[in-house]
Amino acid sequence: MTARRAGRRIELARQQPRYAYVRDLSVAREGSAEEITLRAPDISSTGMFINTPNHFPDGTVLRVSFQLPRSNFEVVARCEVRYCLPGVGIGVEFIEISPKAQHAIDEELQVSETTAARKS
Repeated sequence: MTARRAGRRIELARQQPRYAYVRDLSVAREGSAEEITLRAPDISSTGMFINTPNHFPDGTVLRVSFQLPRSNFEVVARCEVRYCLPGVGIGVEFIEISPKAQHAIDEELQVSETTAARKS
C-alpha cells in the first residue's frame, strides 16, 4: 500500500489481516455534526481503511460504529486518522476500543479466512 504525504511516496505495511465486510458503518468527526459519505471499509482489529471522498488531516479523531455481519456484534470505537488518500479514503487506527470488540473482529477475520481457504 502506498500513500503520499507532502509530495513524498510512503510505503505502508499492514500489521494485521484485513476483512472487508461490515454493516451499518457510521463515522463522526468529534466536535462536528458533519455527515460523512462512506463505502464499505477494510478492517482489522487495530484499525480500518474507510472509503470516503471526505478529506481528514492526519491526527483527526473520529468515532466509528458498525456491525460485524456474521456475529452481528456492534463495534463502537474512537480512532485517529493515520493517513488520507484524497478522494479515496482514510486509514485509521483504533485508539479506544474494547477488548471484547477487538476479539469479535479477530473472530470474524478467522471465520472469513477459513471460508476463503475452503473456496480455493
